[in-house]
Amino acid sequence: MQGALRRVQLGNALGAFGNGFTVPFLFIYVSQVRHVGAGTAGAVFATFALAAFAVLPFVGRVIDRRGPRPVLVAGSVAAALGALNFGLATTAPQMMVAAVLIGVGMAVIQPALATMIVWCSTSATRSRAFATQFFLNNLGMGIGGLIGGLIVDTSSPAGFTLLFAIDSVMFLVLGAVVGTVRLPRTPRIDDALPQDSVPGGGLRVLLRDRAMVRLCVLGAVVFFTCYGQFESGLAAFATEVTHVSPATLGVALAANTSMIVIAQFLVLRLVERARRSRVIASVGVIWFVAWVVAGLSGLLASHVVATVALVSTYALFGLGEALLAPTVAPLVAELAPESMLGRYNSAFALVKQSALAVGPAFGGVLAGAGLYGTYIVSLVLCSLLIAVLGVRLGRHLSARQDSPPRPARAVEAVRPRSADVAKAA
Repeated sequence: MQGALRRVQLGNALGAFGNGFTVPFLFIYVSQVRHVGAGTAGAVFATFALAAFAVLPFVGRVIDRRGPRPVLVAGSVAAALGALNFGLATTAPQMMVAAVLIGVGMAVIQPALATMIVWCSTSATRSRAFATQFFLNNLGMGIGGLIGGLIVDTSSPAGFTLLFAIDSVMFLVLGAVVGTVRLPRTPRIDDALPQDSVPGGGLRVLLRDRAMVRLCVLGAVVFFTCYGQFESGLAAFATEVTHVSPATLGVALAANTSMIVIAQFLVLRLVERARRSRVIASVGVIWFVAWVVAGLSGLLASHVVATVALVSTYALFGLGEALLAPTVAPLVAELAPESMLGRYNSAFALVKQSALAVGPAFGGVLAGAGLYGTYIVSLVLCSLLIAVLGVRLGRHLSARQDSPPRPARAVEAVRPRSADVAKAA
């Protein structure tokens, strides 16, 4: 299924390219270009969470019954309509409607994509598959953000309308490319629990899974601390306190992407040798440093040095993201029973979407009140919490879940079986 996996990765990269045109500039577009204010912008972004809560409890069951492909196509269409409407919206209610469509679309796309990658990989190759997905996703988003930063002009909405139109088209391209992939009839989850061994079903099974519950809590803090701040709080801090331009935000996102491009497959070797729980804890330490550097960028007298510090913050976030990509998503697949892969992915996507909506709302409220010091301190503490939760998660994982087999070991394990078959013949 390597051909199918390559098409899934390509479609995801093209969709991310479109997202890069809009994601770094959402807060600026809503609060400064459409003039609805920072507080209202936070409320608009909170709509993403409401949309996710509305659809994700049902998406996982549909994926498990119908497969991920039709679900992904439907999500791509909804997100495309939302992006187009966002670029044309002029009032807060119109933006909230567009946010619902984007929120529904993204909430549906994420677990469907994750399930497709699991279906096209094995336990030994899954970390590398998700690392590749993240690498291509951020490469596409970084290139889109860099180009978008050269197009945007806060004095004219026309440039932003163009950016959202491009994002809309790329959502449709994602649906067309990935929606025509031929998938295996059954997922390739080597170590999942068989369906007959899972008591009950649905939400009750997930809530009884202590490791999965802890992973969801940890995921919420992770997504809130980093990804949830790119769209509002960090962008507002950069423009209002560090005094950088929207074009510089595009450069900072490019630095984030460059770090991922350089480090992703270098750190993958480390991740394959280390315990997953320890890798996650190390991300908390890295992001602690990142938020401290971000805070210092608002205090430095030299604008050049402050700009370098802010760009460095995005680069440090990229290093942490590169460590998480081959760690967290494969762990969800390892924890999921075979018949509930879609529901486990949907549950984790719900956590992610909620944090991505609550995070911007949190940042928007504090930015609107001018409480930037409180904002930075809060994110520093969240980073430390990630380190603590990561260490504690390891106590609830089996040795195989915390330290999965490496691809090389998997190959060696197959060879004796082949030799035995030859002897038997």
